[in-house]
Amino acid sequence: MVARNLYELLEHAALDPQDNKISVYNPGNVDQVGKSLTYADLLNTAKTNALLLPQVKGIRPDSVILLHFDNHFDAIVWFWSVIAAGYVPAISTPFTNDPEGRKKHLIHLKTLLKDPVIITQESLAKAFSIVDGLNTHTIESIQKFDAPHILNGVHATAKQHDDLAVLMLTSGSSGNAKAVCLRHGQLLQSIAGKSTHHGISKSDVFLNWIGLDHVANLTETHLQAMQHAAPQFHVQASDLLVDPLILLKLIDRHRITVTFAPNFFIASVRVALEHPEPFLHGKEPDLTCFRIMISGGEANVVEASQALTTLFQKYGVSSEFIRPGFGMTETCAGSIYSRECPSYDVSNKWEFASLGTCIPGLQMRISSDSGEILSMNQVGNLELFGPILFHEYYNNPVATAEAFTADHWFRTGDHASIDGNGRLSLAGRAKETIIVNGVKYFPHELETAIEDALIPGLTPSYTVVFPHRPKNSQTEAVCVVYLPSYEPEDVLARVGVADAISKISIMQTGVKPFQIIPLDKTLLPKSSLGKLSRAKTRAAFEAGKYEVFQKLNDDAIHAYRATQNQAPSNETEATILHVFADLFEIPEADIGVNTSLFEMGVSSIEIIKFKQRIQTELKLKVEIPVITMLTNPTIRGLAGTLETLMGPQVYSPKVTLQAEGKKTPLWLVHPGVGEVLVFLNLAKFIVDRPIHALRARGFDGEPFFEDIAEVVSTYHQAIKEEQPEGPYAIAGYSYGSMLAFEVSKVLEANGDKVEFLGVFNLPPHIKFRMRQLDWVEVLLNLSYFLDLMTEEEAHRISPEMHELSNSLGNDKVLDYILERAPRERMHEMALDRKKMSTWADLAYRMQAIAQDYDPSGRVRNMDIFYAIPLVAVAKSKKEWVDNHLVKWRGFVDEEPHWHEVDGAHYTMLGPDNIHTFQKTLRASLEERGL
Repeated sequence: MVARNLYELLEHAALDPQDNKISVYNPGNVDQVGKSLTYADLLNTAKTNALLLPQVKGIRPDSVILLHFDNHFDAIVWFWSVIAAGYVPAISTPFTNDPEGRKKHLIHLKTLLKDPVIITQESLAKAFSIVDGLNTHTIESIQKFDAPHILNGVHATAKQHDDLAVLMLTSGSSGNAKAVCLRHGQLLQSIAGKSTHHGISKSDVFLNWIGLDHVANLTETHLQAMQHAAPQFHVQASDLLVDPLILLKLIDRHRITVTFAPNFFIASVRVALEHPEPFLHGKEPDLTCFRIMISGGEANVVEASQALTTLFQKYGVSSEFIRPGFGMTETCAGSIYSRECPSYDVSNKWEFASLGTCIPGLQMRISSDSGEILSMNQVGNLELFGPILFHEYYNNPVATAEAFTADHWFRTGDHASIDGNGRLSLAGRAKETIIVNGVKYFPHELETAIEDALIPGLTPSYTVVFPHRPKNSQTEAVCVVYLPSYEPEDVLARVGVADAISKISIMQTGVKPFQIIPLDKTLLPKSSLGKLSRAKTRAAFEAGKYEVFQKLNDDAIHAYRATQNQAPSNETEATILHVFADLFEIPEADIGVNTSLFEMGVSSIEIIKFKQRIQTELKLKVEIPVITMLTNPTIRGLAGTLETLMGPQVYSPKVTLQAEGKKTPLWLVHPGVGEVLVFLNLAKFIVDRPIHALRARGFDGEPFFEDIAEVVSTYHQAIKEEQPEGPYAIAGYSYGSMLAFEVSKVLEANGDKVEFLGVFNLPPHIKFRMRQLDWVEVLLNLSYFLDLMTEEEAHRISPEMHELSNSLGNDKVLDYILERAPRERMHEMALDRKKMSTWADLAYRMQAIAQDYDPSGRVRNMDIFYAIPLVAVAKSKKEWVDNHLVKWRGFVDEEPHWHEVDGAHYTMLGPDNIHTFQKTLRASLEERGL
């Protein structure tokens, strides 16, 4: 029987006698499957959850349900729960690291999806709080609803081929996403066409590592496997990207026959296999079962495909298995594939692989800009037509109209040609995007971030970011050109701009630019509207018109770095330098112990690889926290810190978050939890001055501070040791504002000038609040400060936790929280039970020593940054300012400068608000002459 809709597809799979499973590996663990359920289990779970969904507040029969998860299991279960309930799911993409972009994205989705009901997990719910009016619910809260006794009323069975099944978002998590309407019939015909094209049957076994928000998972793997009731395995992308050879081990372990891998990952697997004895510490995999590797998202390099094919043959693969394809969300993922890679491409002597022919249900053609249909081998606009193609963008008639020609063919936005054998080849994209390792980025967003950083030596409004694919490269690269404001011989400024741009690019895209070139103004002409042409800039670069400037810049920077390189002075530095050189594939002679990770273009994946390699090479018995890598980016700095980790701990309050820049250093004092992690995001944006943070005593077994006087004395001494002379710039976050105020008084009493004293959302009188916080409340505050739970969850369980503490003790409260904390977050923060307990004790001690604090004395000036207050202290910003913050006037000689900032007390420095906060902070420093 042929399924009429997705729900029937699941029903048919659930009836299959083989009872195959969907198996999911937990994040961080690829040794054994974490969770699994049969198709029958999935159907029953979906039906049960479907009966709960109508009870969700604000849900309507026509509601779109926006699903946002960070793991495969919950995403799959709740996708089918929404389908079973008869609603339309929209699958949320991962959020961008750009706070402004994230906020804009959520506001856009609220309108686009017509006030959707948002379903997520508790650990992710906090991310939605930045936008007012979102109807957000957690699966944990929904599962507490009382289920109706009658298991009927499920409307999913009534869905027809032309009914809307799911909304998939385009453009990732940035820009103005469109919601692609995928219909039941379209999806079913698509997966049938894929299976026919590739010869897939119920004997196949699927492996996926892409999120369900991408059609490469939903249609290419999940639904296609379900069509055959075939086994499917899901693993986290982060686990494969750290060690690509895990792919081969999983293929062997589960006898995988079908998987997906973009070109950049094919290149990573190839590099790993070309290492001498890649499986030295384990048995070689048996890949005789493997036959299909779908590849898409970016062009496939023929040389890499040929190399990997040869390497896989060593482990038992008997034929060509890489299937380069073309697909979009609008075409239900892959819809055009090559089954002759690399042989067809090698015979034609092509650099990039052909994309083959259409699956049943799709046609393709090439047209000119004037609409003329072009003949074979002519490059033009790729257009598609057929029943597997989408019909419209949800709630966006303008975009829908623009997407189709007058005769209803879909404009893909790609330039391509079709050869004499009917095989498709891409020639480029009409749209302005950069695809780095399979992920799309927008050049204008990186340009904005660079401009917003106000980098000394860079002329505003003359920065251009564009993509370029270097010869023999496995992926596109980022290129940046800019107009310098420094003199050509000012090498320090030249290096400073390059490093600042690299740092911002790494933060935005995860990679360092391929080229950063300062150009003469004559090469950056603006239009009558004041715009620079990205297309013309790229064309000039690829034509070699910037080579003189490029060589001059590269030679100057290389010569400078060569004079700065220092040799290792001990075995630890030598070992780290060796790992550094090996990981980034550069000669050891070209780097020194003062070389920074940021110069090399690290990504988060490479930081984890670097950390793991160092731990192995140095035989460390302690875990290196990620913050240690981020705050000690040079080889010498990291070596010194690791030796401290391995030896007796000597407390120093100073943590340098950013060492570069000539402007007055900024000192940041920790909040009540004692740690300085909260300032990491801020430090990324400030590249023109050193940033030092002050960290509380007691994290590494030292005695806690006895009183505020001891804290102030210790921090004052640390500041003077690093910066003997003023002027000084000091700011504190929350509790740290009180300490910054006290330290500033000591500095001014000794004749030093404090030109900037920043108070981040704290009033002068705090003892009433300090007395409200017992150990349990401090632990709960710490938990949502660390993103182990949401603020709402902490408030909700507070009474229960106090009862638990009173009856069984604080240890049971800690157990309760740790059992429910996200494993990935615990691992990222290098937290365990002992560290969490110590941290809670330290934070409680910091609160306790301020229970009798009364402010006194005066400082010369103050800048007050205020956000939405805690509910426990004020009901509104107005009440917060008028009744609490205004009292600082009694302790300042001049009228304070007031700065309203985005977010709430615990989120004002978070990823969602840091972009606007840093702009306000930097402007206030400049206003104070710093």
